[in-house]
Amino acid sequence: MSVPFIIVSVLVVVANIVLITLILAQKKNASAGFGAAMTGMGSGDSYWNSNKNRSFEGQLSRYTKITAALLFILVLVSNLIH
Repeated sequence: MSVPFIIVSVLVVVANIVLITLILAQKKNASAGFGAAMTGMGSGDSYWNSNKNRSFEGQLSRYTKITAALLFILVLVSNLIH
């Protein structure tokens, strides 16, 4: 095993732990889901919906997406190195 492969493997493990922590920290939204999609609930134009990205939950969602993309890239890089 080469040193770059070991470094990328450690980064993959760290990214996995961070991703799991971010997913578990998110609050489950009761209004989101199949029932809300069919009835149209939760899609109103309210202050909360327009400022959702500025809230703590919005930041968690954004960081989760960034970490998932980083994990995907790291796995591809580790596959290319190996």
